[in-house]
This record gives sequence, C-alpha cells and structure tokens, in this order.
Amino acid sequence: MIQAVSYRSRASAFALLSMAALAFGGCGQQAHATPPSTQAAAASPPGAAPPPVSTVTLPPAPVPATFDVAALSERVRPMVVNITTMHESRGPEGLDPFEYFFGPQGGGRLNPRGPRPPQTALGTGFIIDPSGYVVTNEHVIHDASGVRVRLADEREFEAEVVGRDPKLDLALLRLKGANGLPVAPLGTSEQLRVGEHVLAVGNPFGLGHTVTLGIVSAKARAIGAGPYDDFIQTDASINPGNSGGPLFNWRGEVVGINTAIRAGANGIGFAIPVDALKDVLPQLREKGHVERGKLGLLFQPVTRELAAALQLDAPRGALVAEVEPGGAAARAGIKPGDVIVDVNGVPIHHAEELRRNVARNAPGAEIEVTVVRAQKRHELRAKLDALQDEEGDAASRARPSQGARPERQQSDEKLGIQISDAPGGGVRVDGFASGSNVQDLQVGDVIVEVNSTPIKDSAGLRVAITKVKEGSTALLKVRRGKVVQFAAVPIPAR
Repeated sequence: MIQAVSYRSRASAFALLSMAALAFGGCGQQAHATPPSTQAAAASPPGAAPPPVSTVTLPPAPVPATFDVAALSERVRPMVVNITTMHESRGPEGLDPFEYFFGPQGGGRLNPRGPRPPQTALGTGFIIDPSGYVVTNEHVIHDASGVRVRLADEREFEAEVVGRDPKLDLALLRLKGANGLPVAPLGTSEQLRVGEHVLAVGNPFGLGHTVTLGIVSAKARAIGAGPYDDFIQTDASINPGNSGGPLFNWRGEVVGINTAIRAGANGIGFAIPVDALKDVLPQLREKGHVERGKLGLLFQPVTRELAAALQLDAPRGALVAEVEPGGAAARAGIKPGDVIVDVNGVPIHHAEELRRNVARNAPGAEIEVTVVRAQKRHELRAKLDALQDEEGDAASRARPSQGARPERQQSDEKLGIQISDAPGGGVRVDGFASGSNVQDLQVGDVIVEVNSTPIKDSAGLRVAITKVKEGSTALLKVRRGKVVQFAAVPIPAR
C-alpha cells in the first residue's frame, strides 16, 4: 500500500514537472519550429553578419480528407440532367419480347400483327452551356429515334444530337427552347491525382438524381473499349443509367464522364478524362463529328525483351513495325525499327499514348516526333494526313495463318523453333522445340528479318542467327497475317 502511494506521488510530480516544462517552452512541435537559420543567427557573436536566411518551398496543400459533400451535391445538382432515349423495337415484327414471356399487361394473347411500342433507355448528361448544350456518352443516344432530357427542376426538353464521336464515346446534345441554364465547370484531368476524392452524379437504374462518393483509384486505364482508351478508374459507385454523367472533383469541377463498369466487380468504374472532351468539343459543336490526324504507321509496345534487343535503357515508347508508303510518317523519315519516345514534347511512356497524342491534332497539322534509331535520338517533323473512320494507327495482333503446313519442316536449334520456307520469301514458324522459352513468336509467323538482315529462306535464317552474339537477344521482324511487327528472341549461350 505504501509503495502504491509513493508510485502515484512520483507520477503526479512528474506530470506537474511536464506541465511546467510545456508552459515554459510551449508544445513540442512549437518548441522546435524555429528555422535553423534563425537559430544560427541567434547564436552568432555580436556584430557578426547573420547568415543568409534559407527559404523552404512547401508542397501543395493536400486535398482535404473531409469536405462538405452535402453542400457540393446541392451545388452541382442543377447542372446534371436525366436522359431518356426512344428506340424502335428490334425483335421480330409484331413480337414484343416482354409480352412473349409475361403476356400483354400481365396476361392475354400475343398480337403478332400489332404495332410494337418503342423501347426506352436511360442515361445521364451535364450542361456545358446556358443555351442548353449537354454532354453525354455516344452509346446513350446511339440509334435513338428520339431524345428527351429532364432537368433537376423537373422541366423536360426535347433534344437534338448536335455531334457524336463514337471513338471516344462522346456526344453533344442541344435542348430545344432552353436558355439560362446552370453550367457545370470543366476542370482538368491531367492534374487529377490518384487518391483524390470524386463525386459521381447520375440516374442509376432510372432512380433519379443520385450521388456517390469515392476516390480516383487509377489513371490511364485501357479496358478495350476503343482505340483511345485512357480511362479514370474510380471506386465511386457507377451503375447502368450513370453513363454520360459527370465525375466531379471536390471543387465542383467536372474531371470525367462516367462511362463503363467492370462486370462482376464492386467499386471499379471508369470515366473518360475531361481533357479528352475538351480536345474534341469545338469540332462536335461546329462540325458534328471529329476529324483526326493520321501518322500512317503500325506500332507495338516495347517489352523488356525488345528493349534489350534494341539496346534501350528502358522498355518505353512505341516501336514502329510498319510505315505506310507515302504517308505522313514516311515523308517525315520515320522507319520500321524506330522507337517513338516523344510527340510535341510529351514523352511516350506506353505505346498506347502515341495513338492518343497524334489523334489530338487535326489533319494538316505538323507535329514534332522524337525517335530512337540505333541508340541515337532524331528529331523529325511530320505533317499529318486525315484519319478515316475505318483506319487506326495501331498494330493489332492478327491470328496466325491457317494455311496448309508445308511438308518439309526443319528446326533451328538456337531459336528453338521448327521452321519451313514460306511462299514468297521468309521463314515460317511451324512449332516450338521442347523446353523452348520463345514467347514473342507464334505458329504461323513468317520471319522476314533478323537484326535488320533480310531473310529469304531457312538457310539465310541460320546464317543470320550465327552472327548474333550468344547470350544476347535477337530482334526479329515477322509477318503475322497482314500485320508486320517485331519479336525479341533470346539466343542461349552454349
């Protein structure tokens, strides 16, 4: 009992001393807040010149962990609209699929010759001009026979489609007879940071105005939706009906257009960056469509194996596989085997970025292209051609040729593949040896070059391979279906 009293007494005394120390020197953080330069000046002898005061550049203020979501939701609500589209029934004539299973009005017989009511679909949009211009997804209004838009104040307007861009999945509407509408300010997606709070607003499942809060989970996502995939990934809930709705940052600026969800996943939604919208918005408004520049080449990603074969310091950029004769790239001096690492001063880290950066420019525009060729950088200028709707500047993976396999097959031990002479020149890959670690080749590929040396037949391939240093990586140019691309194949050391 005495020991307990003594312990408490000592603890109380220690607490009093601690409080006295805090009262004398302030809290711990404040006590050490004096800049080193000030401390040094205080310690300098009288009459001595004080040392220069250093300035400290503070990082930008962080996004607040909490902000008034309710106030933000109330502020942006009038800027968001619900969209209803009408479509002609696509079933067999006189057959309503709903009535086929459930009967007319819950019971009765089918009317095989009767008129079919139009089908409706729901979406979301946001106002960008007081006179009634609205942005949404192209797939929301695709093939629609009529479009109606309902504002937050319950007013409804008939809308006409002013412009559409299927490649970016964007559309511009104009509300007939509307004026003085509240406008959603457009922010910038370039400065959007992963982890930043975002607010998705839309009309999920036709429930009406709905807000969901989340963060930016990732940027520059490619999900196979189109040739210019560059999505913002967010965990803010996005559901059917949210398509075309705005993704706001915590300042109330639109940073994305909600577009897609990952089937079977929770908390994985995708939005088109608002910067992509700003690139095409003038053309949508003035022309009703988007004209893009074309460089005229096929390219592929630079893998680690290809980087090693090309003697690059890192696997980045876009490897030119084929150049269109007489096209913009050919006129600029770009050649197969070049690695494009920069367009108009913007680095190309991943191959997909080349397509997007070129497409931001109109036909006839001149762009600066930096390529790496034989470990040297070259600055080139290209005047872009017009990109047609059915064209693209990407090397797609073609399926291997399904032609008859030649009877005479040989093998190349260094490459670990079975080969045969291909009709028209080159060497066809017919199979792989047991234990082969070749990953970039497929059965049906036709090898036409090895380290820039043309290959006419199997004998020429063997000669070219013997000139490649063992333990290094050979750069093979192959023809895969109608596409020409490069493959990196390791040459094992013996």
